[in-house]
Amino acid sequence: MTVLIPQPLRALTDGQPSVEGASGSLAACLADLEARFPGMGERLLDEGGELRRFVNVYINGEDVRFAEGLATAVGENDEVSIVPAVAGG
Repeated sequence: MTVLIPQPLRALTDGQPSVEGASGSLAACLADLEARFPGMGERLLDEGGELRRFVNVYINGEDVRFAEGLATAVGENDEVSIVPAVAGG
């Protein structure tokens, strides 16, 4: 499975715009990313282990918040997009 990494997090992946991820659930995928790229988890998950409010995650273009959140299934042919929310004023 492919995980698309946004520019602000690429310092953790040595500049790679995408990396391979673990299939299973989104939680397993994010745990795998944290194991390989330390610091990723704290930027994506809050203290309670939930996705941070300002981080949007899509699997094949579908927002996981409207699916099963971190329990959303992720297959080996899926594409996970991590998209930080943009605020303006």
